[in-house]
Amino acid sequence: MRKLMLMTIVVAAVAGLAESPAFAADGFARHTWPPCAAEPARANPWMVTWTPAPGGTLAASAAPAMTAVNFGVPETADQGAQRPRRPVAFEYSEGYKIRAKIHKVASIATVPLFVAEYIVGANLYNHPGTASGSARSTHTALAASTGVLFGINTITGVWNLVEASKDPNRRTKRTIHGILMLIADAGFVATGATAPESEHGRVDDGSRRAHRALALTSMGIATVSYLMMLFGGN
Repeated sequence: MRKLMLMTIVVAAVAGLAESPAFAADGFARHTWPPCAAEPARANPWMVTWTPAPGGTLAASAAPAMTAVNFGVPETADQGAQRPRRPVAFEYSEGYKIRAKIHKVASIATVPLFVAEYIVGANLYNHPGTASGSARSTHTALAASTGVLFGINTITGVWNLVEASKDPNRRTKRTIHGILMLIADAGFVATGATAPESEHGRVDDGSRRAHRALALTSMGIATVSYLMMLFGGN
């Protein structure tokens, strides 16, 4: 009985395996795997294809575009153009302002003194032996007034020029003005030293000409320097 039951189980098992599609006729299982889809080829971004593309042009794989990075520098129309430098603020002392005011007020008498000195001096030069005593006295007074004027302006001007040497604004103009005025000062000193004796009764043509040339030259230099500062916004 046991043998009959065992054979029945074996026959049933074999019949079931034969009907299963997963087993072949030889009784071994066949594992079937679905076919894998072909993976597309990866494009090389640095590869250039020299064969014509369908459009008739060469197909090329361009490298990734590079984007410019702005590091905070603002773009201007002309980076090379230099901007004008702004004047640097400079604080002057109260003494400087007082001396500058005295200097400017005294300078008002410059041109009138020169005109009067020229008229009187020309009269003495053209009439060396016949000029009146009042003309000579007037010439001396005008010369003394010119000396006082330039003495005041030399002291205040040089003092302020030293203080203003630290101010970079309009330094060149102030320096030129100071140099010209110092040259005029030296010329006026030389003018007084070459005063002709003809004004006192003795004729000396050489001294007269030198005196006149030095006076006119000094007045011309001083006038140029004065007008430069007068119309130069100072």
